[in-house]
Amino acid sequence: MTELGTQKAPPVLQLDEVAVAYKIRGGEIEAVQDVSFDIYRGETQGIVGESGCGKSTVAWAVLNFLGANGYVKRGHIKFQGQELVGVAGEELRRLRGDQIAMVYQDPMQALNPSMRLGDQLTEVLTVHRGMDEKEATKRCIEMLDRVYMPDPANVMKRYPHQISGGQQQRVVIAMALLNNPALLIMDEPTTALDVTVEAAVLDLIAELRRDFDTAIMYISHNLGVVARVSTRVGVMYAGEMVERATVEQIYKYPSHPYTQGLIRCVPKLGADKAGSVLYPIRGRVPPPNNRPVGCIYGPRCDYVRERCREERPELRELPNGSWVRCHFAEEIDADEWTPSEDILPPSIQVGEHDAETILEVKDLKKYYEVAGSSFKDVVGLAEKRYVKAVENANFSMKRGKTLGVVGESGCGKSTLIKTLIGLEETTDGEATFLGFDITEDISKRDTELIQELQMVFQNPDSTMNPSYTVGQQIGRPMQRFKTVPKNQVRQEVIKLLTSMRLGANYYDRLPRQLSGGEKQRVGIARALASRPELVLCDEPVSALDVSVQAAILNLLLEVQHDFETTLIFIAHDLSVVRFFSDDVAVMYLGQIMEIGPADAIYAPPYHPYTEALLSAVPVPDPTVEQKHIRLEGSVPSAIDPPSGCRFHTRCPRRNLLPDGGKICEEEVPPWQYATDEHRILCHIPMETLRTFDPVVTTGN
Repeated sequence: MTELGTQKAPPVLQLDEVAVAYKIRGGEIEAVQDVSFDIYRGETQGIVGESGCGKSTVAWAVLNFLGANGYVKRGHIKFQGQELVGVAGEELRRLRGDQIAMVYQDPMQALNPSMRLGDQLTEVLTVHRGMDEKEATKRCIEMLDRVYMPDPANVMKRYPHQISGGQQQRVVIAMALLNNPALLIMDEPTTALDVTVEAAVLDLIAELRRDFDTAIMYISHNLGVVARVSTRVGVMYAGEMVERATVEQIYKYPSHPYTQGLIRCVPKLGADKAGSVLYPIRGRVPPPNNRPVGCIYGPRCDYVRERCREERPELRELPNGSWVRCHFAEEIDADEWTPSEDILPPSIQVGEHDAETILEVKDLKKYYEVAGSSFKDVVGLAEKRYVKAVENANFSMKRGKTLGVVGESGCGKSTLIKTLIGLEETTDGEATFLGFDITEDISKRDTELIQELQMVFQNPDSTMNPSYTVGQQIGRPMQRFKTVPKNQVRQEVIKLLTSMRLGANYYDRLPRQLSGGEKQRVGIARALASRPELVLCDEPVSALDVSVQAAILNLLLEVQHDFETTLIFIAHDLSVVRFFSDDVAVMYLGQIMEIGPADAIYAPPYHPYTEALLSAVPVPDPTVEQKHIRLEGSVPSAIDPPSGCRFHTRCPRRNLLPDGGKICEEEVPPWQYATDEHRILCHIPMETLRTFDPVVTTGN
């Protein structure tokens, strides 16, 4: 098989026209068709695409983890020249544990919760290398240290539940590398991690590739992550590899219409809703049992011709070295693309206007009492301890604006909005919404207040009743709050469904008949059914493919424009927050560390924590340069937060202060104002903060 470039050494992994099928009642379904690529030593092959495109199936085929009804129907999979198709039993087990290793998206899939981590790690070496226990333990501690695990000797004595998610992932990576495998397969290994932990893991992967000369297959739907770690990229769509090229070619000169569409879906770090537009890919991925006869991407392609509908294109090499599955790739110029009317977002004017303030939050606190198990705790003599989830939150919001809230897991983002909506009781402080006090018990809230304050959750499955139709679930708030006459509810629900780009035919469908993106649209429609003034969005797009994410963000912008809805928007993707928000609040360990207009937050001066977050976010452009700032350690406990500035234990900028940052340990920092609207909670003088270089710079 011809590959990109020339290599002297043979490839570690070679896939040639591989097709994977699953037996079903009455026949079989080809989940993956004719996938080909090579991975050489010291190289990372990124695999990207939407959910269901076959990325993980390719990895399972290499390991022969396809299950009882799955098999490689045709093609060849060669590992270091050895054919893997048909290999089974002891020989396959030896290869899996010794020379091929895999890191899963959820580290708990690979860790036994009932065994100490040390026992699980040493088992790899005692079984596959025949090492004695003492030597294996020493080697495991060295490898944990190599993946930057704090106090590795102590970690060996712990159980998986006693370390954080990021540390669990590092243990799994260390376990995978103990035998110095020739091939490392990583299936979405950073999806569940905070952006700061993700950045450290991605740095680690790049180091390991260089130091161990390992061949890596890296699977992800995140274009920014793939741009950071990969040397080559394969783009998959509906079970086929539609483009394969170097990472620079994929991002600078995408050849396939699908690759171009994926890149148009992703907001660039620094782009905002006033000056940029996201264009979702129209339509949806066809199911494996109902693929079109010709080009599999044809029904969604803006360049489709008659030949595309009748003839399936082959993967072929272009003059620039890219491989692409498209009849007319040479004729397509991505710069001349114009969106079709069905994906064109509405013209939304984003400007300043004298809107009234509808939400005012002052010194809001939310503490959770920690129940102890000692004798003093049982008899009530012990001093009460609290998780300080939200501490002294202060901000206000104007009608029709969006406040984005960002920060690591456990910083208090979700607790903040759950307290505002009444799912959690307020410990102290004030919060007024449209003149109502929303710190009172939710059972005492006025019906009008409940109507005006709604929420969109991250997981629509957990909030939708599987027994009720879409129409019934959206119509219930209309009936409950009498927003429309009873005989007009169905008509109004259909109108709302149409505005969500779903249509009247969804009215009688059950949740199980919808895709993830469609369920999220129903969740948004239900939140808007009562015509609320304020909608709280808790990670509404984090679990969605980039195309669906772009469509949902455009939809929320349109809703906000049409109904002048006010939004609080939580997300871990700083690019999405920057694009979508008018103002941004950065939270750390329950406190707001910085708050101000979105454009001000993403340029100096910023809080050292904000600077570290921006440095960590994966940017889907390999030409962009980011400052390398990595936070040491993990977020401290909210039960016993650090004195003074809560960020001082991890702050990389403390040494800028004359006393070396001792004041940070002893005194709570004051609010400093860069402008009337932009404030930063930090001891470092504003004049010094202004001298910080921008975190992100665009390459030539």
